[in-house]
Amino acid sequence: MTHMPPPLSPAVAVVTGTRPEIIKMAPVVHGLQAAGIRVELIHTGQHEEMAWPIYDFFGLTPQHVIQLERNELGLPGLAAQLQTRLAQTLHCLRPAATLVHGDTSSAAMAALAAAFSQIPVGHVEAGLRSHRIDEPFPEEINRSLIGRVARWHFAPTDRARDNLLREHVPGEIAVVGNTVVDAVHYAAAQVRGRAQQGPAMAWWQRSGLTQLVVVTAHRRENWGAPLQDILAAVQALLQRQPLLGVVWPVHLNPVVRDAVQAAHRQAPPDVQRRWHLCQPMDYPEMVELMDASTLLLTDSGGIQEEGLSLGKPILVMREVTERPEVIDCGMGQLVGTDPARIAQACDALLNTPRSLATPPSNPFGDGTTGQQIARLMHHALFATA
Repeated sequence: MTHMPPPLSPAVAVVTGTRPEIIKMAPVVHGLQAAGIRVELIHTGQHEEMAWPIYDFFGLTPQHVIQLERNELGLPGLAAQLQTRLAQTLHCLRPAATLVHGDTSSAAMAALAAAFSQIPVGHVEAGLRSHRIDEPFPEEINRSLIGRVARWHFAPTDRARDNLLREHVPGEIAVVGNTVVDAVHYAAAQVRGRAQQGPAMAWWQRSGLTQLVVVTAHRRENWGAPLQDILAAVQALLQRQPLLGVVWPVHLNPVVRDAVQAAHRQAPPDVQRRWHLCQPMDYPEMVELMDASTLLLTDSGGIQEEGLSLGKPILVMREVTERPEVIDCGMGQLVGTDPARIAQACDALLNTPRSLATPPSNPFGDGTTGQQIARLMHHALFATA
């Protein structure tokens, strides 16, 4: 067996590639840089079209860009490409540590590639668990895998820490909050009161409607019949609520996009008029829209956190969530994908908007998570004995 040389560079490699990863790792990169730590930012290209405006918004420029070949279909092909390319990049850089975020294929394959090269791994947003391998898929697999190879586990909440303790993961665990709070507070401060608005927000302001529901749906476990149920629920909701507008940023995956567009085309004219479909938005535009919404209807993990940080009621179109703090603090409800269940919960909130109260404090932290992670990494890597 070939022994890999130890890391030599004083730099920290930060791996991002999907839209949520870039958003949530931006505060970490800024924190590391402010602490005097050199960052080698690696972009994996999973969300190529959406990535670069987000990098620009947060003032980041990846030094390393991996070009994925999209002719490889499916998760195995994606995982193989990512691990091979990331292993090559990390072998050349030999950083003091590699930081990954969350539960994407980028994160899991970067963690494996670093571990195989004997480069210590830090896991940001560690310890989230649904305790179901099939939901969300493949995210539950990815984050559990990272937990087995990470040296530093940056848990967002006490519950996440407890999950890691029960699993007896190796390494050190620190509860630091969630970087999404840092990012959404920064973005909200940028967009509130600005003169120029995104197209979806401009549509909403021209509509003359009084209540806004923002919908996102893209989880693999919701493809097929569950997505059709979600579409039926949205149409029924619009038919019952004549002053309601719905904005749905449609995921680019054709499985999702084609189904949503077909349902919209087949809807009655009055429903179509109040149901606005759009492309996935730049991050500041999405924050602007969520900030104006009455409630959020989503199967996204990140939007559960962002919506809570903006004080918005959230209906989660899943049967389980690895972010139970959203439910426990009173800001969210699990509604699954049954049309009647979704409609009933939406009606209750639209008719009594404050039936979900804003919690006195955010269970995901105070907006200093990036700074906390940077301090811990500086101490771990550079503090003298």
